[in-house]
Parts: sequence; C-alpha cells; structure tokens
Amino acid sequence: MEVREIRTLLALMQDFGLIELEIEDKKGKVRLVRAGVAENAVAAPAGAPATRKITSKAVAPPSSRRSELPGAAGNGARDTAPPALAENQKLVASPMVGTFYRAASPDSNPFVEEGDSVRKGQTLCIIEAMKMMNEIEADAGGRVLRILCENGQPIEYGQPLIILEVG
Repeated sequence: MEVREIRTLLALMQDFGLIELEIEDKKGKVRLVRAGVAENAVAAPAGAPATRKITSKAVAPPSSRRSELPGAAGNGARDTAPPALAENQKLVASPMVGTFYRAASPDSNPFVEEGDSVRKGQTLCIIEAMKMMNEIEADAGGRVLRILCENGQPIEYGQPLIILEVG
C-alpha cells in the first residue's frame, strides 16, 4: 500500500472517529490504530473474537452519595444498591455498556472470587461489547470484597461491578 493511500485512510479514520482500521487487498494487509489505543489492544487469532485490556478506573464516590451509586438499581444486580464504601475501599465501575462475564469462557474458572487478593493490572472480569471482549483490570492491588454483577448480565456505563479493599 502506498503512503498516499495510508494518509487517505488516516483522514477517513479521523473524519469518522474510528479508533482502529484494518484493510486487506491484493497488495497486502494494513492495520491502523490511533495513538493512545495501541497499548490496550491485544492481537487475537483469525476467527477468534478480539480482546482489549482496559485498566479499571476504581472510584470512591463522595461520602455524601455513597449509597446513591449510578447504575446500581434496576439493572439486575445482586442487591438494589451496593453497601456504603469505607475509606480503604474502591468501586470498579463499568467503562462501557455490554455484557459482564466473570470468566474467559463458560468452562473456565472465574478470574476472581470474593475474598481473592488481586494485584495491579490483574484481570477482574470481561465486558463483551459489539463482539469485542474487553478485559477489565484492577488499577490497584487489594482484595475483592464483593462482586456486584451476575455472569452474563447486561450492564450499563458506570454501573458498579466490583468492590475492592485497597491498602
């Protein structure tokens, strides 16, 4: 593929807000990924669903709103609202809309169980969005206190997934 063709593809990516583009023709194959996304992408074998690693953004809600967490009610969570968080606890919220999975496949063991110790960067769960498997990783080491979603449950952006005890 020639440089001018690649530049045209890059312009199209920007015009349409694409993050990733892969094209194959008789001349060969090219894969373009916009800056800041490449470090999260994981190559998958042909025919397999692609997987991305996403570091969770664990957040502790403000003390005045600890019991009013977004997405907690009405989405099929185990409880209608997660418990109030202590100072040493962080909430792992969903960075996207999709389907929550605790394991890589139905016959695999879950990534984590309640009570497990986790390290920074360890996979906590998977969220499937548009046939893309997105691994949600811990942004801090600690212990899993509660898993707030059921396997296979549809989830919303910002919905609480897991409560971690850090420190």
